[in-house]
Amino acid sequence: MRLFPFLVLMRPANIVTAISDIVAGVAIAGVLSSGFSSIQISDFVYLILSTIGLYGGGIVFNDVFDVEIDKVERPERPIPSGKVTYKQAVFLGSFLLLFGVGFASLVGIVSMLIAIGIVIASLVYDKYAKHHIIAGPLNMGICRGLNLLLGMSILSGQLPEFWMICFIPIVFIAAITLTSQGEVLGNNKMSITFALSLDLIVAAVIILLAWNGIMNFWTVLPFVLLWITMNLSAKLKAIATNEPKFIMRAVKMGVLSLIPLNASYVAGFSNWTYGLAVLLLLPISIILSKKFAVT
Repeated sequence: MRLFPFLVLMRPANIVTAISDIVAGVAIAGVLSSGFSSIQISDFVYLILSTIGLYGGGIVFNDVFDVEIDKVERPERPIPSGKVTYKQAVFLGSFLLLFGVGFASLVGIVSMLIAIGIVIASLVYDKYAKHHIIAGPLNMGICRGLNLLLGMSILSGQLPEFWMICFIPIVFIAAITLTSQGEVLGNNKMSITFALSLDLIVAAVIILLAWNGIMNFWTVLPFVLLWITMNLSAKLKAIATNEPKFIMRAVKMGVLSLIPLNASYVAGFSNWTYGLAVLLLLPISIILSKKFAVT
């Protein structure tokens, strides 16, 4: 059995961005600034393994539920091409989701409940909300917001104070999902323009939070500027040349730019060296994106 088609189903480049969510959540919880205890080190590893399973399983079921559409629009994908059977994909996705919930449960009941929430949100998106113009982007954003919350659950006592930060990735992922609506056929200038306005709102909110002392302003600023530059350039090109190739690039850039976005949280809630360490995940994700699909 060839492993490559199964990895294609899991979108490895995207999983790297999900790992950066966990690191960002851990930083927001204050663990990076105060230092890991021995228990927190193991919990950190468990949460990373959990997000690998949860994100990988969710994206596998995305292809499971889209198999009939992919037979027409993306026949080269593993399931419609016959490289992975439908039953194999269902088994892989189910295993990964259970794997994710299992490792989250080792951290604590709060982490387990968040992981279950991610499973429910991802399956609802994959099966029902994906093709809805409003519910789809919101649902996908909730998946990412919960993933950031999963990282923060390493210290569940911090959740009441910082949980609202999870609205930032919800808004941004909604922007990416809006951009993707039409990536096959094109003709979605209005959606991308609205998505671009959401990006600018996210950047403004992060800078405002830093300006008000929630994060270190000067540490956050360069990471936010890198993030917004990546998205502005890609989305403006997709608006100017509203064709599938440029729309897909904008979606891909949006997904990859989650790493500098998360690096901004890490830098702001700890220090710039940790932020740079998270930013090193970006070239890894870019390399993987050249080998494996992102959208």
